[in-house]
Amino acid sequence: MRRLSKAFPGLLMAAVVLFTPVLAGCSPQDGSPQPSPTSSGPASPSATEAGTSGAPTPSDVPSAAGNPPVSTAAAEWTTSTTADGTMAFDLPAAWRVKDPAGELAEGGGAFAEVRNQAGNVMATLRTNMATGSTCTERYPYEILDTADIPVLAQGGVVPQFVFETRGNAATPGNYRTPAAGYGITSGPAASGPDACPIFQFFRWPPNAAMFGASYNPENNATPGDPSLPYLELAKKYRGTAEYADIKRMITSLRPANR
Repeated sequence: MRRLSKAFPGLLMAAVVLFTPVLAGCSPQDGSPQPSPTSSGPASPSATEAGTSGAPTPSDVPSAAGNPPVSTAAAEWTTSTTADGTMAFDLPAAWRVKDPAGELAEGGGAFAEVRNQAGNVMATLRTNMATGSTCTERYPYEILDTADIPVLAQGGVVPQFVFETRGNAATPGNYRTPAAGYGITSGPAASGPDACPIFQFFRWPPNAAMFGASYNPENNATPGDPSLPYLELAKKYRGTAEYADIKRMITSLRPANR
């Protein structure tokens, strides 16, 4: 928890919910499932509520530079399967997966932490999570990017990859905001001028799963003046090749038998 809150301060509210072992008292925000504690271990070679008022469709969302960012060439990608053999995803061959399956909380599930060449965490995958949240605060928000992931559909609900923000210069919120995060969500799209804190989980047997991370300009390589406002940096990051690789990796998640 200490590592997560330091690296990903923008999602601290969600992280408190996600990594608290006593979860029965949480009131679900959308009837979706609450995670158990994470842990770390030895390296292994294999391994949000979203929306905005007048939110653009995936094809309407431009990159920060006006053109789609270019991902790593297909020949330089590899496939990783989680240690429990249930899920697989593609990633750049230069990235590495830490899958400390032997240290998971009781109940099992997959846990894959993906790091780039510099050793920075690009995303974390967890399955077999019980989730829930109570929305006590709302913030202005923006959707920077979206993509459907039909292969992960459950009960007729198709989850989406979403890169989204909370807060703005006029309404920064408390220390947990502004925030930006990317990941997969089965939650309902927000409507109106504001939204609950970022909470990105998707339905996956037996409960739910997550695959994503909070945007952190000290962790995610972002061009431009580092003193720019946090949310401006998040928008610039959307146009980078690193972000394109992250999106391609996360949206490639699938059952291992597909």
